[in-house]
Amino acid sequence: MIKTLEWTPDGVRFIDQRKLPTEETYVTCSTHEEVAEAIRNMTVRGAPAIGVAAAMGIALGTRDAEGDHVSELRRNFEEICDTMAETRPTAVNLFWAIERMRRRFEEASELPVEQIKQLLIAEAQRMYVEDIAACEAMGAHGAALLPASGGVLTHCNAGALATCGYGTALGVIRAAVDAGKKLHVFADETRPFLQGSRLTAWELMKDGIPTTVISDNMAGAMMRQGKVGAVIVGADRIAANGDVANKIGTYTVAILAKEHGIPFYVAAPFSSIDLETPSGEQIPIEQRSLREVTHFAGKQIAPAGVGAENPAFDVTPHRYISAIITERGIARAPYSDSLRELAQAAEAIRA
Repeated sequence: MIKTLEWTPDGVRFIDQRKLPTEETYVTCSTHEEVAEAIRNMTVRGAPAIGVAAAMGIALGTRDAEGDHVSELRRNFEEICDTMAETRPTAVNLFWAIERMRRRFEEASELPVEQIKQLLIAEAQRMYVEDIAACEAMGAHGAALLPASGGVLTHCNAGALATCGYGTALGVIRAAVDAGKKLHVFADETRPFLQGSRLTAWELMKDGIPTTVISDNMAGAMMRQGKVGAVIVGADRIAANGDVANKIGTYTVAILAKEHGIPFYVAAPFSSIDLETPSGEQIPIEQRSLREVTHFAGKQIAPAGVGAENPAFDVTPHRYISAIITERGIARAPYSDSLRELAQAAEAIRA
């Protein structure tokens, strides 16, 4: 399994996704500030991976914080959490992870400082294990939705590299292939950061799953030619009504799928579902550097001074989505009911 990130005694170790597919290199972040920068500059990316990376960064920073009293540790802990919260605004997993670490701190706040630090490290490591298990459960739930054979299109990278392992959308594809389905993946290039051509194709080729990279503007033509039997993508945040924020260009693919009568599936852990956000209208959309659009591999590809836009995500309205696959089961329209029912079922089991 690809080691997207891992906790080590020296810090949090990441595969550097900016260098893939031509260089498979790793970086170790020895401070929480370095972890925050790795999230910001997309050394690590993908909503589930961002959440666990933030938790590990919080654990790392708190472990190395000075002070012998809980009050001092709390002050440092909150500053570390604030640093993580300022990295990327759209992926709700980031804020889910921060709040989970805050709850763990409060639960342990009567204990000695060193014990609190160890419990925070254990919580971050637990989140890592839980994420892989969630991805595998998503695969088990979602594999039956994919066709027995033929083409499946995906946008961006929702694989092992976007999680702690196995993947969300690619996890469903992996599970379907393991079940004997004969699938061929069409990986949208995904401009401007090329997560599809660089990362999805790299992952799937490692697994021996047939893959064809297409530029983003080819998707409709592939569908019209009958080459695509299903679309499956990940998500950075899912609103209570089922609207989905995912990598820019997902909305376009969803409309094309609808026009061609092709099912459009979303696979995401329940930590990506934000029941406190009523619809996609309220989801904050990260705006990234214009240079990602005007330059490629460090080379200028647009006229100097030209205007540009670079929203990292768009929102796909729930009416275009055939099903949302989670580790807790599959949600279908009306999503305002089915997502809440999945949440309530999980709460009942914990109680």
